[in-house]
Amino acid sequence: MVKTAWVTDSTAYLDHELRNHPDLYTIPLTVLLDGEEYFDGIDLTPKELFARLKELKTPPKTSQPSVGSFQSLYEQLSKEYDQIVTILISGKLSGTVSSSKQAASLVEIPVTTFDSHILTFPMSSLIKKGMELVNDGHHIESMIKQLEQIRDTCETYVLVGSLEQLHRGGRMSGLQFFLGSMLNVKPIVSIEDGALSVKEKVRGEKKAKEKILDYFRISYEQKQFKEVYLLYGLHEEQAKAWHLELQEQYPEVKIISCPLGAVIGVHAGENTLGISWFNGLK
Repeated sequence: MVKTAWVTDSTAYLDHELRNHPDLYTIPLTVLLDGEEYFDGIDLTPKELFARLKELKTPPKTSQPSVGSFQSLYEQLSKEYDQIVTILISGKLSGTVSSSKQAASLVEIPVTTFDSHILTFPMSSLIKKGMELVNDGHHIESMIKQLEQIRDTCETYVLVGSLEQLHRGGRMSGLQFFLGSMLNVKPIVSIEDGALSVKEKVRGEKKAKEKILDYFRISYEQKQFKEVYLLYGLHEEQAKAWHLELQEQYPEVKIISCPLGAVIGVHAGENTLGISWFNGLK
């Protein structure tokens, strides 16, 4: 039987099942704070990050794993496995996919790099689905095709907790930041085809949340998906409030809450709250 190693990056949220999976390996992204480099999830937690952000002299930066880091991991895995499947953060949000593909060309073991077009637990759900398909006897090509079909049905909407951090990170213009701050405009950010996009601009957080829940309701009535993921920066209580509201209205839907992690938190802020689901995951 072909033995498969699975690799992901530190922006994936790993639940108990994935953390204890014997064939799953994680490669960390890095966070740079005032010249000091930290490995995401290893020597910098989200709580520590958000405390540091208030004291920084220069804007924080993040960086993908190097080609050499991937190459070293792949060479190590080649001693125990026949093939590697790597599922990573969207290539339009990070250069991590590119690093993996370059490393794959430098090793002898077959490596399939899959761009999830997403991050955190939605990415982890794709990992689980891929593992399930391979365990059921699907070849890599068949598994990837099915993952692509599911991936392309993803809807993700985010209320960014800090326009200032988004601005400092280069993801929002000065004019957008000024107008958003002055007029209490809450941009609803979506992730479409792996890239950030402003879906809609709403006055006030309450109306923005109501609008996002409308998106959810419309999609659920049409697609009847089985899972929804609530994503939060630092304050879990915000996600819990949404969790209770959704659970009451949609008791048949599995609701999973998870933190965004330090790398995403650098750009989004501690009060960020998002929701994501795959219309094609039934």
